[in-house]
Amino acid sequence: MIMPFISLYIQTYGVATDAYIQKWSGLIFGITFVTAFIFSPIWGRIGDKYGRKNILIISASGLAVTVLLMGFATSVIQLFLLRFFMGIFTGFIPMSQALISVQTPKEIAGKILGTLQTGSVAGTLLGPLLGGVLADSFGYPFTFKLVSITLFLSAVLVLFGVKEMQATISELEHAKFYSRRDVVLHILRDPMLLVVMLMSAVVQIAHFSIQPILPLFVEDLRGSTQIALYSGLAFSIAGLGNLLMARRWGKLGDKVGYVKVIIVLLFLVGLSYFPLAFVTGFGQLLILRFFIGLTLGGIDPARIAYIRDKAPIEMQGEVLGYNTSLRFLGNMIGPALGGFVASFFGFSGVFFVTSGLLIVGGVITLIVFMKNKRLKY
Repeated sequence: MIMPFISLYIQTYGVATDAYIQKWSGLIFGITFVTAFIFSPIWGRIGDKYGRKNILIISASGLAVTVLLMGFATSVIQLFLLRFFMGIFTGFIPMSQALISVQTPKEIAGKILGTLQTGSVAGTLLGPLLGGVLADSFGYPFTFKLVSITLFLSAVLVLFGVKEMQATISELEHAKFYSRRDVVLHILRDPMLLVVMLMSAVVQIAHFSIQPILPLFVEDLRGSTQIALYSGLAFSIAGLGNLLMARRWGKLGDKVGYVKVIIVLLFLVGLSYFPLAFVTGFGQLLILRFFIGLTLGGIDPARIAYIRDKAPIEMQGEVLGYNTSLRFLGNMIGPALGGFVASFFGFSGVFFVTSGLLIVGGVITLIVFMKNKRLKY
């Protein structure tokens, strides 16, 4: 709900230069993920020991408090610091993925995680559009406060509505033998697993490099009339494509292999971002964002299902925690990269860089996949 107007919210502090706004938009988007990058494996390990439901409640409550305070921020620095502290609690959706993945049979993991993805995508679809309408109608501070209320409600729903089933481990003491070093070595010794996890960062760098500048790009295409609403629509249309295809991509991964699906989607998403550099109308932007959603939605469930398949159940929470850290690393680098590139080369430069990153990621994943295939035979 707040993503479409963060950069517009910065404008209310009285600074008019485009370069300044683009720079701070990137920094404010990215700073949350500095602390999230550090805390994700810690939360994953705690979740393995004490239950992921408890972590979800802590996450939703912490997010609610920080978002509430954003509605009272009076300067860029205050907003920057709140986004920094917000990162400690960020990770509700990845933790929910971990909770469900460890309790899902391997043969249907992609389908189930794809179904879960439709839940988060429904929020991605409705949130920006609703946030844009509310921001235009009632102002930015009101929207922050309403988001905070919904986050508190999420914590309450998890507390009373979720029953966590502990995964069965054949030897109860076995999990104690997996130290942090053991988990890291397990990842490093499997090149395919390592590359799939690294693609978490690459996809997020590419995806989030667009986020800070998208409202400004929409304003450039349409003008400033109802800018929050149309920015929300541009965000949401990708969510619609994601919603339609996430479960189907996950189900396809169950049949043909998760890595194959990831490789195809990396190339398709990369090729989808390239023509954004040549968009001259808002309708063209919506069509391309919709196609990006159709392809991007399958990468996450396929990646999580593959990690769940390759990591022993005793360490799955922590491995998924490291995967989440890599996602947040991408979330951290992406907005800063997008803001930096936009300030020097304009919007088209960001789209070219994003497209190139995804295509290179697809090439690297394909090379490692083919090498692993040859080694097996």
